[in-house]
Amino acid sequence: MYRVENLIHHKDAGDAATVLREGPAPSGRALLLSEKAPRNNSPGITRGKVVEWVLIAIVVLYAACLLLAPLLAIFWGALAEGFGAVAREMTSAGAVSSLRLTLIMAVSATVINTVFGLCIAWVLVRDKFWGRRILNGLVDMPFAVSPVIAGFMLILLFGRTGWLTPITEALGIKVVFALPGILLATIFISLPFVIREVAPVLGQLSFDQEDAALTIGANRLQTFWQVTLPAIRWGLLYGVSLTFARAVGEIGAVLVVSGGVSRLTETSTLFIFRSLDDRNYVGANAMAVVLAGISFAILMVIEFLKKRTERA
Repeated sequence: MYRVENLIHHKDAGDAATVLREGPAPSGRALLLSEKAPRNNSPGITRGKVVEWVLIAIVVLYAACLLLAPLLAIFWGALAEGFGAVAREMTSAGAVSSLRLTLIMAVSATVINTVFGLCIAWVLVRDKFWGRRILNGLVDMPFAVSPVIAGFMLILLFGRTGWLTPITEALGIKVVFALPGILLATIFISLPFVIREVAPVLGQLSFDQEDAALTIGANRLQTFWQVTLPAIRWGLLYGVSLTFARAVGEIGAVLVVSGGVSRLTETSTLFIFRSLDDRNYVGANAMAVVLAGISFAILMVIEFLKKRTERA
Protein backbone atom coordinates (compact mmCIF):
# COMPACT_ATOMS: atom_id res chain seq x y z
CA MET A 1 0.00 0.00 0.00
CA TYR A 2 2.78 2.38 0.86
CA ARG A 3 4.54 1.55 -2.41
CA VAL A 4 1.43 2.36 -4.46
CA GLU A 5 0.96 5.73 -2.74
CA ASN A 6 4.64 6.51 -3.32
CA LEU A 7 4.30 5.83 -7.05
CA ILE A 8 1.22 8.09 -7.27
CA HIS A 9 3.05 10.83 -5.40
CA HIS A 10 6.02 10.64 -7.76
CA LYS A 11 3.69 10.74 -10.80
CA ASP A 12 1.86 13.87 -9.54
CA ALA A 13 5.17 15.55 -8.79
CA GLY A 14 6.40 14.79 -12.32
CA ASP A 15 3.20 16.22 -13.88
CA ALA A 16 3.52 19.39 -11.78
CA ALA A 17 7.12 19.82 -12.89
CA THR A 18 6.08 19.42 -16.54
CA VAL A 19 3.36 22.07 -16.13
CA LEU A 20 5.79 24.49 -14.51
CA ARG A 21 8.35 23.90 -17.24
CA GLU A 22 6.04 23.97 -20.31
CA GLY A 23 3.16 26.09 -19.03
CA PRO A 24 -0.50 25.10 -18.62
CA ALA A 25 -2.10 22.97 -21.31
CA PRO A 26 -4.22 24.96 -23.76
CA SER A 27 -7.97 24.66 -23.49
CA GLY A 28 -10.15 23.12 -26.19
CA ARG A 29 -11.35 26.60 -27.35
CA ALA A 30 -7.77 27.81 -27.65
CA LEU A 31 -6.81 24.76 -29.70
CA LEU A 32 -9.82 25.33 -31.99
CA LEU A 33 -8.99 29.01 -32.53
CA SER A 34 -5.35 28.22 -33.18
CA GLU A 35 -6.34 25.73 -35.86
CA LYS A 36 -8.67 28.26 -37.54
CA ALA A 37 -6.25 31.19 -37.34
CA PRO A 38 -4.81 32.03 -40.78
CA ARG A 39 -1.12 31.75 -41.31
CA ASN A 40 -0.20 35.11 -42.78
CA ASN A 41 3.32 34.02 -43.54
CA SER A 42 2.35 31.11 -45.75
CA PRO A 43 3.82 31.18 -49.30
CA GLY A 44 0.39 30.99 -50.96
CA ILE A 45 -0.93 34.14 -49.26
CA THR A 46 2.29 36.04 -49.95
CA ARG A 47 2.13 35.06 -53.62
CA GLY A 48 -1.52 36.16 -53.79
CA LYS A 49 -0.65 39.57 -52.34
CA VAL A 50 2.10 40.03 -54.89
CA VAL A 51 -0.25 39.15 -57.76
CA GLU A 52 -2.88 41.54 -56.38
CA TRP A 53 -0.45 44.46 -56.20
CA VAL A 54 0.84 43.71 -59.71
CA LEU A 55 -2.71 43.79 -61.10
CA ILE A 56 -3.43 47.07 -59.29
CA ALA A 57 -0.24 48.58 -60.70
CA ILE A 58 -1.17 47.48 -64.23
CA VAL A 59 -4.67 49.03 -63.92
CA VAL A 60 -3.32 52.30 -62.55
CA LEU A 61 -0.65 52.48 -65.26
CA TYR A 62 -3.24 51.73 -67.95
CA ALA A 63 -5.60 54.45 -66.69
CA ALA A 64 -2.73 56.92 -66.38
CA CYS A 65 -1.60 56.30 -69.95
CA LEU A 66 -5.12 56.71 -71.36
CA LEU A 67 -6.33 59.61 -69.19
CA LEU A 68 -3.49 61.53 -67.61
CA ALA A 69 -1.07 61.46 -70.52
CA PRO A 70 -3.43 63.23 -72.99
CA LEU A 71 -4.41 65.79 -70.34
CA LEU A 72 -0.78 66.55 -69.57
CA ALA A 73 -0.09 66.83 -73.29
CA ILE A 74 -2.80 69.44 -73.91
CA PHE A 75 -1.78 71.37 -70.78
CA TRP A 76 1.80 71.41 -71.99
CA GLY A 77 0.73 72.49 -75.47
CA ALA A 78 -1.46 75.29 -74.11
CA LEU A 79 1.31 76.69 -71.89
CA ALA A 80 4.07 76.26 -74.45
CA GLU A 81 4.20 80.03 -75.11
CA GLY A 82 3.16 81.19 -71.64
CA PHE A 83 -0.02 82.38 -69.97
CA GLY A 84 -0.11 85.52 -72.08
CA ALA A 85 -0.58 83.53 -75.28
CA VAL A 86 -3.33 81.45 -73.66
CA ALA A 87 -5.18 84.58 -72.51
CA ARG A 88 -4.81 86.16 -75.95
CA GLU A 89 -6.21 83.13 -77.76
CA MET A 90 -9.09 82.51 -75.36
CA THR A 91 -10.23 86.16 -75.43
CA SER A 92 -10.23 86.35 -79.22
CA ALA A 93 -13.56 86.95 -80.94
CA GLY A 94 -13.60 83.52 -82.58
CA ALA A 95 -12.86 81.65 -79.34
CA VAL A 96 -15.45 83.56 -77.30
CA SER A 97 -18.13 83.14 -79.98
CA SER A 98 -17.45 79.40 -80.37
CA LEU A 99 -17.47 78.80 -76.62
CA ARG A 100 -20.74 80.73 -76.20
CA LEU A 101 -22.38 78.75 -79.02
CA THR A 102 -21.14 75.46 -77.55
CA LEU A 103 -22.58 76.22 -74.12
CA ILE A 104 -25.92 77.34 -75.60
CA MET A 105 -26.22 74.18 -77.72
CA ALA A 106 -25.08 71.90 -74.88
CA VAL A 107 -27.47 73.38 -72.32
CA SER A 108 -30.39 73.31 -74.78
CA ALA A 109 -29.71 69.72 -75.80
CA THR A 110 -29.31 68.67 -72.16
CA VAL A 111 -32.63 70.21 -71.13
CA ILE A 112 -34.48 68.63 -74.05
CA ASN A 113 -32.88 65.21 -73.58
CA THR A 114 -33.52 65.33 -69.83
CA VAL A 115 -37.25 65.93 -70.27
CA PHE A 116 -37.84 63.49 -73.11
CA GLY A 117 -35.26 60.99 -71.83
CA LEU A 118 -37.08 60.81 -68.51
CA CYS A 119 -40.36 60.22 -70.33
CA ILE A 120 -38.85 57.50 -72.52
CA ALA A 121 -37.26 55.77 -69.54
CA TRP A 122 -40.60 55.85 -67.71
CA VAL A 123 -42.42 54.32 -70.69
CA LEU A 124 -39.80 51.60 -71.20
CA VAL A 125 -39.83 50.56 -67.53
CA ARG A 126 -43.44 51.07 -66.43
CA ASP A 127 -45.45 50.26 -69.59
CA LYS A 128 -45.80 47.07 -71.61
CA PHE A 129 -46.74 47.59 -75.25
CA TRP A 130 -46.09 46.23 -78.73
CA GLY A 131 -42.83 47.58 -80.15
CA ARG A 132 -41.23 48.14 -76.75
CA ARG A 133 -38.12 46.18 -77.74
CA ILE A 134 -37.85 48.13 -80.98
CA LEU A 135 -37.96 51.42 -79.07
CA ASN A 136 -35.41 50.10 -76.60
CA GLY A 137 -33.08 49.25 -79.48
CA LEU A 138 -33.59 52.61 -81.18
CA VAL A 139 -32.47 54.37 -78.01
CA ASP A 140 -28.98 52.92 -78.46
CA MET A 141 -28.72 53.93 -82.12
CA PRO A 142 -26.51 56.99 -81.39
CA PHE A 143 -24.00 54.60 -79.79
CA ALA A 144 -23.91 52.41 -82.89
CA VAL A 145 -24.09 55.06 -85.61
CA SER A 146 -21.09 57.26 -86.34
CA PRO A 147 -21.70 60.97 -85.63
CA VAL A 148 -20.63 61.77 -89.19
CA ILE A 149 -23.36 59.47 -90.50
CA ALA A 150 -25.84 61.17 -88.16
CA GLY A 151 -24.92 64.53 -89.66
CA PHE A 152 -25.28 63.10 -93.17
CA MET A 153 -28.76 61.79 -92.29
CA LEU A 154 -29.76 65.30 -91.23
CA ILE A 155 -28.58 66.62 -94.58
CA LEU A 156 -30.70 63.98 -96.36
CA LEU A 157 -33.71 65.11 -94.33
CA PHE A 158 -33.25 68.89 -94.28
CA GLY A 159 -30.78 69.61 -97.11
CA ARG A 160 -31.54 71.40 -100.38
CA THR A 161 -33.35 68.36 -101.79
CA GLY A 162 -34.21 66.74 -98.45
CA TRP A 163 -37.40 64.92 -97.64
CA LEU A 164 -38.54 67.48 -95.08
CA THR A 165 -37.16 70.56 -96.84
CA PRO A 166 -40.58 71.66 -98.26
CA ILE A 167 -41.98 71.76 -94.73
CA THR A 168 -39.08 73.79 -93.31
CA GLU A 169 -39.17 76.19 -96.27
CA ALA A 170 -42.91 76.71 -95.79
CA LEU A 171 -42.25 77.53 -92.13
CA GLY A 172 -39.32 79.77 -93.01
CA ILE A 173 -36.84 77.70 -90.99
CA LYS A 174 -33.32 76.92 -92.17
CA VAL A 175 -31.95 73.76 -90.55
CA VAL A 176 -28.76 72.68 -92.30
CA PHE A 177 -25.78 75.05 -91.95
CA ALA A 178 -27.65 76.91 -89.23
CA LEU A 179 -28.24 76.71 -85.49
CA PRO A 180 -31.27 74.34 -85.66
CA GLY A 181 -29.15 71.75 -87.46
CA ILE A 182 -26.43 71.99 -84.82
CA LEU A 183 -29.02 71.58 -82.08
CA LEU A 184 -30.63 68.55 -83.76
CA ALA A 185 -27.25 66.90 -84.24
CA THR A 186 -26.30 67.54 -80.60
CA ILE A 187 -29.63 66.18 -79.35
CA PHE A 188 -29.25 63.02 -81.45
CA ILE A 189 -25.74 62.08 -80.33
CA SER A 190 -26.47 62.74 -76.62
CA LEU A 191 -29.94 61.15 -76.43
CA PRO A 192 -29.24 57.78 -74.70
CA PHE A 193 -27.42 58.91 -71.56
CA VAL A 194 -30.36 60.08 -69.42
CA ILE A 195 -32.43 57.08 -70.50
CA ARG A 196 -29.74 54.51 -69.73
CA GLU A 197 -28.93 56.04 -66.35
CA VAL A 198 -32.53 56.49 -65.17
CA ALA A 199 -34.12 53.26 -66.46
CA PRO A 200 -32.21 50.80 -64.19
CA VAL A 201 -32.84 52.94 -61.10
CA LEU A 202 -36.50 53.33 -61.98
CA GLY A 203 -36.80 49.59 -62.54
CA GLN A 204 -35.53 48.86 -59.01
CA LEU A 205 -37.91 51.36 -57.40
CA SER A 206 -40.69 49.87 -55.32
CA PHE A 207 -44.32 50.88 -55.88
CA ASP A 208 -45.10 50.94 -52.14
CA GLN A 209 -44.23 54.59 -51.50
CA GLU A 210 -46.00 55.76 -54.64
CA ASP A 211 -49.12 53.78 -53.71
CA ALA A 212 -48.99 55.22 -50.19
CA ALA A 213 -48.80 58.76 -51.57
CA LEU A 214 -51.74 58.13 -53.86
CA THR A 215 -53.69 56.61 -50.97
CA ILE A 216 -53.36 59.72 -48.78
CA GLY A 217 -54.66 61.97 -51.55
CA ALA A 218 -51.66 62.98 -53.69
CA ASN A 219 -52.18 63.15 -57.44
CA ARG A 220 -49.85 61.64 -60.05
CA LEU A 221 -47.79 64.80 -60.52
CA GLN A 222 -47.32 65.32 -56.78
CA THR A 223 -46.33 61.69 -56.35
CA PHE A 224 -43.74 62.00 -59.10
CA TRP A 225 -42.18 65.21 -57.75
CA GLN A 226 -42.18 64.27 -54.08
CA VAL A 227 -41.67 60.49 -54.15
CA THR A 228 -40.35 59.18 -57.46
CA LEU A 229 -37.98 61.98 -58.47
CA PRO A 230 -36.05 62.06 -55.16
CA ALA A 231 -35.55 58.30 -55.42
CA ILE A 232 -34.02 58.49 -58.91
CA ARG A 233 -32.24 61.84 -58.55
CA TRP A 234 -28.69 60.51 -58.60
CA GLY A 235 -29.22 58.43 -61.71
CA LEU A 236 -30.86 61.44 -63.33
CA LEU A 237 -27.99 63.76 -62.34
CA TYR A 238 -25.41 61.35 -63.71
CA GLY A 239 -27.36 61.12 -66.96
CA VAL A 240 -27.58 64.91 -67.18
CA SER A 241 -23.85 65.34 -66.56
CA LEU A 242 -22.92 62.73 -69.17
CA THR A 243 -25.34 64.31 -71.66
CA PHE A 244 -23.80 67.73 -71.16
CA ALA A 245 -20.24 66.40 -71.41
CA ARG A 246 -21.07 64.53 -74.63
CA ALA A 247 -22.77 67.58 -76.11
CA VAL A 248 -19.81 69.82 -75.30
CA GLY A 249 -17.33 67.49 -76.98
CA GLU A 250 -19.26 66.65 -80.15
CA ILE A 251 -17.53 67.36 -83.47
CA GLY A 252 -18.47 64.75 -86.13
CA ALA A 253 -22.17 65.46 -86.64
CA VAL A 254 -21.73 69.19 -86.00
CA LEU A 255 -18.91 69.40 -88.56
CA VAL A 256 -21.21 67.99 -91.25
CA VAL A 257 -24.34 70.08 -90.60
CA SER A 258 -22.92 73.40 -89.38
CA GLY A 259 -20.56 74.47 -92.15
CA GLY A 260 -18.09 75.74 -89.55
CA VAL A 261 -18.51 79.44 -90.31
CA SER A 262 -16.40 81.40 -87.83
CA ARG A 263 -18.41 83.50 -85.34
CA LEU A 264 -21.68 82.09 -86.73
CA THR A 265 -21.87 78.28 -86.72
CA GLU A 266 -18.46 77.36 -85.32
CA THR A 267 -18.53 75.52 -82.00
CA SER A 268 -15.57 75.05 -79.68
CA THR A 269 -14.64 71.67 -81.15
CA LEU A 270 -14.72 73.17 -84.64
CA PHE A 271 -12.56 76.03 -83.35
CA ILE A 272 -10.02 73.42 -82.23
CA PHE A 273 -10.24 71.72 -85.62
CA ARG A 274 -9.70 75.00 -87.50
CA SER A 275 -6.89 76.07 -85.17
CA LEU A 276 -5.01 72.85 -85.86
CA ASP A 277 -5.40 73.44 -89.61
CA ASP A 278 -4.05 76.98 -89.12
CA ARG A 279 -1.16 75.65 -87.00
CA ASN A 280 -2.48 77.62 -84.03
CA TYR A 281 -1.55 74.92 -81.52
CA VAL A 282 -1.77 77.17 -78.47
CA GLY A 283 -5.37 78.12 -79.25
CA ALA A 284 -6.38 74.53 -79.97
CA ASN A 285 -4.83 73.19 -76.77
CA ALA A 286 -6.18 76.06 -74.66
CA MET A 287 -9.75 75.48 -75.88
CA ALA A 288 -9.36 71.73 -75.28
CA VAL A 289 -8.27 72.43 -71.70
CA VAL A 290 -11.31 74.65 -71.15
CA LEU A 291 -13.75 72.04 -72.48
CA ALA A 292 -12.15 69.25 -70.45
CA GLY A 293 -12.22 71.43 -67.34
CA ILE A 294 -15.94 72.20 -67.77
CA SER A 295 -16.90 68.54 -68.10
CA PHE A 296 -14.64 67.46 -65.23
CA ALA A 297 -15.95 70.20 -62.95
CA ILE A 298 -19.57 69.12 -63.50
CA LEU A 299 -18.78 65.49 -62.68
CA MET A 300 -16.88 66.50 -59.54
CA VAL A 301 -19.72 68.74 -58.34
CA ILE A 302 -22.19 65.86 -58.67
CA GLU A 303 -19.84 63.50 -56.80
CA PHE A 304 -19.43 66.09 -54.04
CA LEU A 305 -23.16 66.59 -53.68
CA LYS A 306 -23.71 62.83 -53.56
CA LYS A 307 -21.11 62.29 -50.85
CA ARG A 308 -22.46 65.20 -48.86
CA THR A 309 -26.00 63.84 -49.06
CA GLU A 310 -24.87 60.36 -48.00
CA ARG A 311 -23.04 61.77 -44.96
CA ALA A 312 -26.03 63.90 -44.00
